[in-house]
Amino acid sequence: MRIGLSEASRALRGAHAWRAMAARACGAMLLVCPVMAAAPTAPELPAITEKMFRCITQMTHVRHYYVDNLAGNLAGTVRAAESTTGEPYPVGSVVQLVPTEVMVKREKGFNAATRDWEFFELDVSADGSKIRTRGFVEVVNRFGGNCFACHIKAQSQWDMICDNSHGCDTIPLTRAMTGALQRTDPRCKNPVPPSPEDAAALAQLGAMLKAGAAGAAAAAKK
Repeated sequence: MRIGLSEASRALRGAHAWRAMAARACGAMLLVCPVMAAAPTAPELPAITEKMFRCITQMTHVRHYYVDNLAGNLAGTVRAAESTTGEPYPVGSVVQLVPTEVMVKREKGFNAATRDWEFFELDVSADGSKIRTRGFVEVVNRFGGNCFACHIKAQSQWDMICDNSHGCDTIPLTRAMTGALQRTDPRCKNPVPPSPEDAAALAQLGAMLKAGAAGAAAAAKK
């Protein structure tokens, strides 16, 4: 069948009009249904090295311990630490009661049994920190306590953080002892001599450790 020139022109104009209408419809759909934003990614935690552990009193003081955040979310860590009902700590949270013991909240899925916490035992001196032991059940502090075995007893809402009323076993350290250890951290610059109260608490702690070591040695000989 032969198509006249006028008919071909009308068909061409119709095709152009259809394409314009389709373009307008697509534009309207984009306005009505914008592209969904990508889900926020979890903060990236750098490889943990001993240089990240610093003078404990340079961290943020919450009640009787200190906190920090290696992923930059200090506000989230402080909020969890100050919660009166408990909440999960964000990735990168650092929690310390004494200079030689550290808990770090690792990436989600790092270790379900520890709720993604990793434990560290440090040697500290004026030169800085040295990682003595790190991990989970293998970390035993110098007072003979297994970090995981103690913290796993914390009630679930406290995210494995121990305190006097969180369900953990009582530790042999008094608040006077932990405060004295914090204030005499050898990594801190311009240290001041311990107060008489701190000196007395440290002397009591030293005697307790000496007695514990003697008891352990005697038990090993049996």
